[in-house]
Amino acid sequence: MNTVTQLVINGLWKKNSACVQLLGLCPLLAVTSTATNALGLGLTTTLVLTCTNSLISLFRRWITTEIRIPVYVIIIAAVVSCIEMLIQAYSYNLYQSLGIFIPLIVTNCIVVGRAEAIASKKNVIFSAIDGISIGLGATIVMVVLGSIREIISNGTVFDNADQLLGSWAKIIRIQVINFDWPMLLAMLPPGAFIGLGMLLAAKHIIDQQIKTISYKKKMIKNYTSNLKREKL
Repeated sequence: MNTVTQLVINGLWKKNSACVQLLGLCPLLAVTSTATNALGLGLTTTLVLTCTNSLISLFRRWITTEIRIPVYVIIIAAVVSCIEMLIQAYSYNLYQSLGIFIPLIVTNCIVVGRAEAIASKKNVIFSAIDGISIGLGATIVMVVLGSIREIISNGTVFDNADQLLGSWAKIIRIQVINFDWPMLLAMLPPGAFIGLGMLLAAKHIIDQQIKTISYKKKMIKNYTSNLKREKL
């Protein structure tokens, strides 16, 4: 398995920032009341990660060790400010929904952590791929959590998606269940914690199953090899 493939797998699954490293949970828990808001924040975070990783990697040779953290924060703040103004100009409803959590991406430990761990040491392409994979990994978790909460509370998925993606996105709205009495707990902070806990438990179960299957395959392979040796 090459380095880039391993990097993508780590970002999406093995070292997922939301389900494994548990970084940036404040916006994840606060904004994922709907799948649309979750997708908006996830894509914004992915764009910020990709741009900041690329810029920091590009200028890493001129950034001295003593002042690297302030420089990282300045670069991240500049990128976030530009993206925030673009969202405010072209998707104002989403801007209002995300609120303070867009500028708070500047202090998101996922962004600063990847800048320190990868962008400051690797080339631009490698750093950009890392930003995309880490961002998409967090986005997937946000969208899944937002979808679960939206279905339980409102019976829909991607309601008001046109506010994020344009008028064409009205067709992706799905009415899963018709609720007479929606469960408002899912929309509140306790619902976010319960939903995240369920996702963490599900990932742990899947990882255990993968380990079991891999162990069984290894045992069968070893048994087959030993059997061939005995025949020879």
